[in-house]
Amino acid sequence: MTTRPLSGVRVLDLTNVLAGPFACHQLVHMGAEVIKVEAPGRGDLARQLGADPDLNARGMGVSFLAQNAGKQSVTVNLKHPDGKALFLRLVETADVVVENFRPGVMDRLGVGYDRLKEVRPELIYCAISGFGQDGPWVHRPAYDQIIQGASGVMSITGTDASAPLRVGYPIADTIGGITAAFAISAALNARPRGTFIDVSMLESMLSTMGWVISNYLIAGADPAPHGNENPTSAPSGAFEAQGGLLNIAANKDEQWVRLTDHLGLAHLRDDPAFATREARKTNRIALKAALETVLRTKPARDWAKELNHIGVPAGAVLTVPDVLAMPQVADRGFLNRFENVPGVGRDIDVATTGVKFDGAAPTVTDPPPQLGQHNAAVWGTLGLNDGDVQALRDKGAI
Repeated sequence: MTTRPLSGVRVLDLTNVLAGPFACHQLVHMGAEVIKVEAPGRGDLARQLGADPDLNARGMGVSFLAQNAGKQSVTVNLKHPDGKALFLRLVETADVVVENFRPGVMDRLGVGYDRLKEVRPELIYCAISGFGQDGPWVHRPAYDQIIQGASGVMSITGTDASAPLRVGYPIADTIGGITAAFAISAALNARPRGTFIDVSMLESMLSTMGWVISNYLIAGADPAPHGNENPTSAPSGAFEAQGGLLNIAANKDEQWVRLTDHLGLAHLRDDPAFATREARKTNRIALKAALETVLRTKPARDWAKELNHIGVPAGAVLTVPDVLAMPQVADRGFLNRFENVPGVGRDIDVATTGVKFDGAAPTVTDPPPQLGQHNAAVWGTLGLNDGDVQALRDKGAI
């Protein structure tokens, strides 16, 4: 790939688990040099998380592997005066610092934004937290599950019978992370550089819920769970086909006409219950039942090919293994393979970014690092030799 828009930018990643590591995962794929600053002996908690207990025990948990390819790892004890001094020297070389501690922790360690900008006035400092750096909830602990509940997302996920329901992956962490990456990238474009970025995971989630929030604030519509139905149109949702579910989004009148013609159900258009968009929305359950009498006669993937061919958006509801095997994903460079990864002992595939520049997906060449793998190399750039590094290690500073 020739386009690496953040080439030459040095990012210090002090983050743990997901929101922060995911933000820096985006930045490293855009070409930034990302140095992961971890606590000696334990590192990022994600090193102990994931579906493979053996990798968790080795400090290379799948949750860590997923978000940290391309980064370097150094260890620093910020509670040790020599470790703190070494970190400040590293900050002098950095463009960005990212952290997701609870508000106030970095200040208590003596390495908060006010201290860091003394040594690097141009520094972009990004703090990711559950609720932001001020407000009545500022000191509450926050994980993805907590934010999903607090944001209202769970209240509108599922059906009347199943809601509130958690979204099936850590959506609050990842949205918080991608919000941070966007803000950092924007701040890098400012001249002169230097700012404090306050990312609230709660507000990041709410910002993605514009339709729901606006329907409530402007139209007075109470947010509610709709299951697999799209409340803005009908027929638009998941329908039973032979052996599985089929998503159909016939959101335009011409698509409604093509769909009913193709299914041999043109007579539905003469029924007052389905004659207009608003009528179809009101009577969506009866409409769904009518369409499914035909849709159940073929597999979802067959219907998807036919309907897409005539301009009606449709797609089978796939599993994660299904979609990863599809040429649409498998052949576009979305997955990055690393062979015989140190600390893992086998090849791994990890997801990248979903972006292409000039037709090429951004990738990184190095696999996720072992804890402290780059101590000698990174500290060496600050003038420390092997003896200096060992002395700091012996004192517990790194």
